[in-house]
Amino acid sequence: MTLKIHGIAASRAARPLWLLEELGVPYEHVSQSYLGGATRTPEFLALNPNGHIPVLEDDGIVVWESMATTLYLARKFGGPLAPGNLAEEAEALRWTFWAVTECEKDALSVLMHRVAMPADRRDHAVADQAEGNLARPLAILDAHLATRPYIAGERFTVVDVNVASVLAWAQPSRKLMEANPKLADWLKRCLDRPAHQKVRQLAKTGR
Repeated sequence: MTLKIHGIAASRAARPLWLLEELGVPYEHVSQSYLGGATRTPEFLALNPNGHIPVLEDDGIVVWESMATTLYLARKFGGPLAPGNLAEEAEALRWTFWAVTECEKDALSVLMHRVAMPADRRDHAVADQAEGNLARPLAILDAHLATRPYIAGERFTVVDVNVASVLAWAQPSRKLMEANPKLADWLKRCLDRPAHQKVRQLAKTGR
């Protein structure tokens, strides 16, 4: 059975798509939108009863939640993006969960209310509040990156995919990037990688 990723690239499905492109693993991309009730059909709900993308199908195994899909793929295929030992796995787990619990909601608010939404719908107060909320967690990661080039150490791994995919939403905030130069440099290096750029181009096509 072919490995499948359900979800358009302009969504959290970008996370497993990015990882698969990094790994060079063949996969089928099912360009599944979340609009217009497309994830509420009986067929889709049989895959993910929550009605969200992405969903990964792999030889009878179904995984949903975007961060779970990337961690699963890293575990299955190994290679340089997988944790090499228990200490690196601990880094991958703690920073992945940290990105979701401490950063994701506010990073998305920055993206939506600084650049993504039409100008007449943006609420600068919401963006300002989100930037304020992100100041402390981003400073924590900035300090962590002062002693290493990547989150788990000397090389780019799955945790960099996971965290960068969240903090990319906060990149439009010049204030946050200027206050955290180590983080900003790391984030740019992650997002400039060819695999990520390929997924970005895919997102622009609406697939």
